[in-house]
Amino acid sequence: MSNDIWVLAEHQDGKVKKITFELLSAGIEFSKKTGQKVATLLLGSGLEEAVKSLTPFADEIYLLDDPSFTPYTSDAYLPSIASLGKEYQPSILIGGATSTGKDLFPRLAMHLQSGYAPDCTGLSIGEDGKWMARRPLFGGKIFAEMVFSEARPQMATVRNNTFLVNENPDRSAKVIPIASKTDPSALRKKVAGFEKAAGAKLDITEADIVVAGGRGIKAPENFKIMEDLADVLNASVGTTRATVDEGWRDLKDQIGKSGKNISAKLYMAFGISGAIHHVLGITTCKTVVAVDNDPNALIFNYADYGIVGDLFQIVPALTEELKKALSSV
Repeated sequence: MSNDIWVLAEHQDGKVKKITFELLSAGIEFSKKTGQKVATLLLGSGLEEAVKSLTPFADEIYLLDDPSFTPYTSDAYLPSIASLGKEYQPSILIGGATSTGKDLFPRLAMHLQSGYAPDCTGLSIGEDGKWMARRPLFGGKIFAEMVFSEARPQMATVRNNTFLVNENPDRSAKVIPIASKTDPSALRKKVAGFEKAAGAKLDITEADIVVAGGRGIKAPENFKIMEDLADVLNASVGTTRATVDEGWRDLKDQIGKSGKNISAKLYMAFGISGAIHHVLGITTCKTVVAVDNDPNALIFNYADYGIVGDLFQIVPALTEELKKALSSV
């Protein structure tokens, strides 16, 4: 039994995603209390750059180098990770609350006969190595604190921006090659390809800063002022269900109960009334700024800072001021 903290590494085009570094940084902090090693599972092929970037963040890297792991499918990942988990028996196995994590971890929990806490917004650990997971329930109306039974590993997926990335992780991981347990002939799923939206920025679930426009933007072409602000802040652009229903923005940009939950460090809402199905998607954002011309707009009930005014005057002025301020930094 390894009793280690394991983090599933996610990567795209050979580059490790930020959520992985967030979770490894959290694992390092937890290990200071428990003395556990921090390891990461890296599956794919041609991952030299990924290994190099992960080395300072872990004590061990379990490297499963096989073309069948690229691109990700649960059929390919599941047999190898489940076999590895049964052999080494880690105490903890965590990953991002991403499309990959949400697809893979419930299946892994079944194979490993363990508990699983999805979509967490907080984790804490006792000196005995037992975890407590915090996660929203009923669309974010309440938060539950969950503890794990004696079954191992303790499994959870965690939202982006829940933890800060440690800039000085001070590790030097040992790379441990692991043979794949995946039979390519048994794979039932095949990824035909990927289609990337034109001009796409970082997905709103991964972005530190999200600026969003609602029905108050009045017309699809007016999202240009939101894009300009996003460019200055290196932010992503989100929206509401109403504008998606109108065909003004793509579904991938929709925030809310029927869209995506985000945990941005800064969320800026422009011309968004604050309907509950939208607000449920921003409950774990760190700071919320709202601009609306209606002083009674519900969004102000959820904002840390609010401005009553015309977004068509405020957004361009804000963009220009930020350009000036950030150019001198």
